[in-house]
Amino acid sequence: MIARLMVLAMAVFLVAFLVTPESFAGLFRPLTRNNAPAIYTQTGLLSLTLSHLWLVALAVTASTVTAVGLGVLVTRPAGREFLPLARTVTSVGQTFPPVAVLALAVPAMGFGAGPTLVALFLYGLLPIFENTLTALSTLPPSVVEAARGMGLTRRQQLWQVELPLALPVILAGVRLSTVISLATATIGSTVAARTLGEVIIAGLLSANTAFVVQGGLIVGLIAILIYEGFQLAEKAAARRIGLAPQH
Repeated sequence: MIARLMVLAMAVFLVAFLVTPESFAGLFRPLTRNNAPAIYTQTGLLSLTLSHLWLVALAVTASTVTAVGLGVLVTRPAGREFLPLARTVTSVGQTFPPVAVLALAVPAMGFGAGPTLVALFLYGLLPIFENTLTALSTLPPSVVEAARGMGLTRRQQLWQVELPLALPVILAGVRLSTVISLATATIGSTVAARTLGEVIIAGLLSANTAFVVQGGLIVGLIAILIYEGFQLAEKAAARRIGLAPQH
């Protein structure tokens, strides 16, 4: 109960700060020097936050569709031989730092959101793929055999039995990918993407600690809220298949 109240308090504070950041100027003024502004106003914090979340949502959605699709493919009899290739592809984002991906993508795509989306997409593949692979490869054989005994086709078995059973583990991978992407997206501002990294970079360039703290605080609070939200979704999925106690 206490944990839920704390999460609720974080959510209320975050919304209040994004809607009326000027009201919190007194909180950040001790972090400024030489009468520098306490609140970043060059671009609205709410607008930057929504743009940041939109980029992350697009990238994670694309990563999820791709990684789950690859996980399903390599766990089918006809696709098992592609497992090494799939692992290589999904590991690319973890092999090359996002900054390197941005540097390679900018000449081809130009400045803006495009290179950031590519970097986040590649960076988010591996956790989702590995969790999907683990979940689908460790299903109880008795359940799979029962599905076959019921006369389900392979497609029906996948959609009605395998994926629902694997969903909690897959969601855990999506949770990890989302939190990583949320933090990593801040570097997108170095290539002119509209993210909360703009606030942090502005603070670093002007030696204004208040801006740096604001950008980091917003990203941190959103990460906690998203993490908790995914955990609730994982528990709900686990309860649905009887792997967690009903409340």
